[in-house]
Amino acid sequence: MSAERVATAERMAVGLAHSKLILIGEHAVVHGQPAIALPFPLIGVESIVEYVPGLVKIDSTFYHGPIDSAPNSLKGIVKSIRATLAYLKLPERDLLIQIHSSIPPGKGLGSSASVAIAVVKSLFAYKEQSYTKEELLQLANIAEEHAHGAPSGIDTLTITSECPVWFEKENPVDYIKPNDDFHFIVADSGNIGDTRSAVESVTSLLKAAPKIITNKIERLGELTYQAKEALEKAGKQFLGQLLNEAQKELEALGVSDETLNKLINFARQEGALGAKLTGAGFGGCIIALAQNEVHSRQLADKLKKFGAAAVWPFVLKKKD
Repeated sequence: MSAERVATAERMAVGLAHSKLILIGEHAVVHGQPAIALPFPLIGVESIVEYVPGLVKIDSTFYHGPIDSAPNSLKGIVKSIRATLAYLKLPERDLLIQIHSSIPPGKGLGSSASVAIAVVKSLFAYKEQSYTKEELLQLANIAEEHAHGAPSGIDTLTITSECPVWFEKENPVDYIKPNDDFHFIVADSGNIGDTRSAVESVTSLLKAAPKIITNKIERLGELTYQAKEALEKAGKQFLGQLLNEAQKELEALGVSDETLNKLINFARQEGALGAKLTGAGFGGCIIALAQNEVHSRQLADKLKKFGAAAVWPFVLKKKD
């Protein structure tokens, strides 16, 4: 979901964005360590902009009405909309922005970033103006800063990418070319996570016990370097072990709750090579690495029956 289509005769434009997953490195990435994120094309956002006289309005699942009266949950998107309109020198009026999302919010799947990317794309398309990746990220990150305080930037980067992203703060972004097909399953715990609270919790732990928590964060960084090697050298078994090791560190940081742990343990019992939470934790989703395509389908069915709120099996394809 990455193209835009424009119907100028009808004064309508569409922007699309896919979702994202953190494979490994969440929380550590906030404190200077690397993380690996995966584009997740199975779910995404469509933003449709059309000419409708009057105030600028949003039409979404959560709210329909003028941007001036939008609820707090949409304030970040409103800031992005206003900044993009100003950047494009478009008047702040006569627009209806319809947002259709298949990404469950609060699950660590980049919902807010995907909405922001799709909306910014649709406004550029409405103006019939092309954009650079830098422009897109800058305008979308306005919404992310509102939603998460001090986001790493990994969500918006991955949502605008077609391949795995290697991300370190203050360093150039790199892209990973998997040397095999990796079959993953994402399972939703049913509990909404809270990225801001989870990040603040780890930061508080770091202040209270700097040596212990720094060791945990640095260990997550080491595992992330090894995971890059596993992806690039087709080390499925090794990658599974690394995911399990990362989960131990995340549990020690206190961000994995009972519902996540149950899903993770069940996935491992049913033959997953590795499983861990994905995203900030305190609810949200898990990611499990299956043995192969057949096992991926079987494990997805079992996780659904076990009680996962939603399950998405997907394959990270080998890159030539």
